[in-house]
Amino acid sequence: MRHVAVLFLGIAMLQSASVRGADWPEFRGPGAMGHSLAGNVPVRWSATENVAWKTQVEGEGWSSPVLLGGRVYLTSAVPREGGGLALAVFCIDAESGNMRWRTNVFETASAGPAIHSKNGHASPTPVATPGRLFVHFGHHGTAALELDGRVAWRQTGVKYQPVHGNGGSPVLVNGLVVFSVDGAENPRVVALDAGDGSVKWQTSRETPARKKFSFSTPLVIEEAGRRLVVSPGSGAVCAYDASDGREVWRVLHGEGYSVVPRPVLAHGLLFVGTGYDRPFIHAIRTGGAGDVTGTHLAWSLAKGAPNTPSMVVVDDLLYCVSDAGIASAVEAATGKVVWSERLGGNFSASVLHADGRLYFQNEEGMGYVLKPGRSFEVLSRNDLGERSLASYAVDEGALFIRTQSSLYRIGKRP
Repeated sequence: MRHVAVLFLGIAMLQSASVRGADWPEFRGPGAMGHSLAGNVPVRWSATENVAWKTQVEGEGWSSPVLLGGRVYLTSAVPREGGGLALAVFCIDAESGNMRWRTNVFETASAGPAIHSKNGHASPTPVATPGRLFVHFGHHGTAALELDGRVAWRQTGVKYQPVHGNGGSPVLVNGLVVFSVDGAENPRVVALDAGDGSVKWQTSRETPARKKFSFSTPLVIEEAGRRLVVSPGSGAVCAYDASDGREVWRVLHGEGYSVVPRPVLAHGLLFVGTGYDRPFIHAIRTGGAGDVTGTHLAWSLAKGAPNTPSMVVVDDLLYCVSDAGIASAVEAATGKVVWSERLGGNFSASVLHADGRLYFQNEEGMGYVLKPGRSFEVLSRNDLGERSLASYAVDEGALFIRTQSSLYRIGKRP
């Protein structure tokens, strides 16, 4: 099976029928699994070389940029004079880097509670469709914006106590905006009506894990003619019927908490991470009902497993990078490690496959480009010299990279 999850690319396109092949409308792109359809993607760059433009982004946020119709959208938490935060959305012209508009979605958000240095109040990535932009700020609230920046609705009724900030991004399915609510207690998955923001369903996630908080982004899959929302959390990864939130199956993974990686699917297997304190990669066979831990767990791997970066599958290999910078190629079918090598630095950004290459971005701003395959081959090392935790967005001939204070378009000017 050489084509990676064509079905799920189709699901994404059904949700946003006029999305161009090179657009990047949500976290991890079209299909939500880290694959770009764009060509001529840059291989070499620096802070001064092969930079089409660099635009300063006010405030703080580690949401990844999304791209639709020649516009880049991202969120930020901007300190307000006198205290507190404005939770803002920025729209930037993809060709020029000029700011098209800014909207403060929530004007007076509290700066508390304390957050982790790798997290923030604007960590979830937006979802862009040809009709609306959906943004999520965790416990602060969720909103839909028209593409001219006007707020269509706000939802602030989903309350919970966050731990270390907000992380997981929303997903669109069946006219719903779905996200995980994994805070200090009562972890659950919530679905809002995409039209008006009202709560359509909430499903509690009961697991044996003592620490309840996690930050993962769900993945929509299809099983037996129905769409399921696969949502990893502390102690378990669960699949919910998208229509009503009913739990269909689950796989338990012990005391793993603070789960971040978004699942990926290929070859009939879901690949998930299990969080701290000892991360594992689990390969789970799709299908089944109830607790399928004993029947559907194909293999598990601790060596090189990520706490934070999401993985990618290309052909028969799963590629990942640990937070400590160990990149690995693993046989997707068996879990056998093909190679495992240190890149250097610490990692939070997810692995990208674009234009026949693998892209890794470390937290210090170094981008590594690798050749996929059964031997380890680095094609380039590219240093921006700025802290960077966000994942890439990709367009034809371009990478969009968010750093501590800026957004870069890497590649020749359009």
